[in-house]
Amino acid sequence: LFMGAVSTPIFDENVLHKTAKDVLALNLTMDKMVPEIASRLNKIYPGHIHDGPHEWIFNNAGGAMGAMTILHASISEYVIIFGTPVGTEGHTGRFMADDYFIILEGEQWAFYAGNFSRDVYKPGDMHHLPLGYAQQYKMPEHCWALEYARGSIPSMLPFGVADSLFSTLDFLTLFKTFSIYTQFVIKELMQMKI
Repeated sequence: LFMGAVSTPIFDENVLHKTAKDVLALNLTMDKMVPEIASRLNKIYPGHIHDGPHEWIFNNAGGAMGAMTILHASISEYVIIFGTPVGTEGHTGRFMADDYFIILEGEQWAFYAGNFSRDVYKPGDMHHLPLGYAQQYKMPEHCWALEYARGSIPSMLPFGVADSLFSTLDFLTLFKTFSIYTQFVIKELMQMKI
């Protein structure tokens, strides 16, 4: 159906990291930071970043809860802003994708099984969870991040929706998640981006 579609990644985690750090230097509040990041990324990646208005939806995954807004979603990549003003913790998931979590506000703590100390990520830091690995993480009190995943995004969806299906029973959020993701994927497929 989409013969000739491009599966090469569009996004570069280092460009995303630099953009986040540049916006952090402006000392904006989160409500101003989100549109600023989206606007800058839209200039760098025209036609591939949703720069507003931003719809926020809950996300329950691996025992953790937060809210997210999707800036880009395709079959092979996503860029979101995810976080919570009240803190959360849970399992990262183990994916067929690399995940980059760039802290914008607050802190994220993480550790691998077998470690006896935690890694701490603060504003401007980038936490890379390599393909096939998993950690426990915590966002104490509050934390917001620009998150980028590259790999098999559909393989991440069961983890991303299992808590909504079997625990919270929040079917409205589940519907919104699939609806928004599908709209973004179709838009990218129409541009020959997998």
